[in-house]
Amino acid sequence: MFQSFEVVSNPATGAPRVAKLRAELEALGLDGFLVPRADEHQGEYVPPRAQRLAWLTGFTGSAGVVLVLKNKAHLFVDGRYTLQAAEQTDPAVFTVESLVETPPPVWLRNSGRKLTIGFDPWLHTIAETKALREALEANGGTLVAVEHNLVDLVWENQPAPPLEAVTIQPEKYAGKLASDKLKELAEAVEKAKADATVLTDPSSIAWAFNIRGNDVSNTPLPLSFAIIPVSGEPLLFIDKRKLPIETEAYLTQLSTLRPPSALEADVASLGAQGKAVMLDPALAAEKLRLVVDHAGGRIVEGTDPARLPRALKNAAELAGARKAHERDGIAMVSFLAWVDAQAPGTIDEIDAAKKLEETRRSVAEGFQMPLENLSFDSISGAGPNGAFAHYRVNTQSNRTLQDGELYLIDSGGQYRDGTTDITRTLPVGKPTEDMKRKFTLVLKGVIAITTARFPKGTR
Repeated sequence: MFQSFEVVSNPATGAPRVAKLRAELEALGLDGFLVPRADEHQGEYVPPRAQRLAWLTGFTGSAGVVLVLKNKAHLFVDGRYTLQAAEQTDPAVFTVESLVETPPPVWLRNSGRKLTIGFDPWLHTIAETKALREALEANGGTLVAVEHNLVDLVWENQPAPPLEAVTIQPEKYAGKLASDKLKELAEAVEKAKADATVLTDPSSIAWAFNIRGNDVSNTPLPLSFAIIPVSGEPLLFIDKRKLPIETEAYLTQLSTLRPPSALEADVASLGAQGKAVMLDPALAAEKLRLVVDHAGGRIVEGTDPARLPRALKNAAELAGARKAHERDGIAMVSFLAWVDAQAPGTIDEIDAAKKLEETRRSVAEGFQMPLENLSFDSISGAGPNGAFAHYRVNTQSNRTLQDGELYLIDSGGQYRDGTTDITRTLPVGKPTEDMKRKFTLVLKGVIAITTARFPKGTR
């Protein structure tokens, strides 16, 4: 099974771990430290080693940040996770704040306090850091980049970085050679009047080099960085232990392979040569900006040049998406029929999630296109659990599908040729008139917006 149903957090661990972090604050003379749910790549999914927010607080949602001060700790989450954050954290230690209405920069500015706040410049983007710095300076405070992440200093038995094998994405699914993509990226960098760009988003790197990985859950990404110069060979920063012989040979034809530890020095070298380095302020870590700046280089702010091209699907990618959805649809219909055949009260949320994964796997194997992963942990919620945004069933919360209730299943699969995501709401037993009315109103709304024709240029 790709999905685990074990309880993965304990609110009781928050207090002792925060106490250890505060000892580090004291040693550095800091008033506070920011811990985001992010790694060096700023992706939605992070490997176990980078799950610092969950380790420190107990909160396991996909977005959030905690500000640990000397006497208080503020956990910022969006509306999807308000209930989850309250359940997973110790209220005596953490105060839950709105990540949307009062994100850390706004909160810090509104506090009116002169604070010296530490942060790990690898875990915050250039744009985020600018907002934080301006908010603190408005009150006479200071933002301080720390040399070593304070959570890493106190996290015993922190997991090692992932070393999952990297595979080649065949051209029949990619629809375009990696060499052609890399050439176009170099042209985009030149058009932006830069000498090189640093790709920090593994999605862009996977697309540009036509490779796939398994370093994070649910998304086929190889964690890596790349430098794309206007002229010369690209540099790909990836641990060679991830590369089978065939993959290494393939990538050697496209780039110069470098260890991840060499990134900082190579970026500094560009700066020392007076090169103009393009960085995406919404994606690139503040650390990269600091390295270029300190080395004497020039920073060009620009959008990741792979971001739009990888969103514009070619014919092969569109065909793959359709085929993936057709196969997945067969699995889904089979699963829905199975649920319908079960008597109310005889199966629970975990039973259903397991059955759906098994069905997807069986159908995929029949088409000789294996299910490579789930596109996210299945949201399998019965009764009130179905109203819990981004609910993740575990052995403690698991609920039986009871007669007279609704059951929500939101799930998807990762296949070599495409990704799926489908949500269905099912009545358990005979639906009430109220259920029918509300379901129908939602369905009519979905049909209306699906069939709407928007003016050209509408975003």
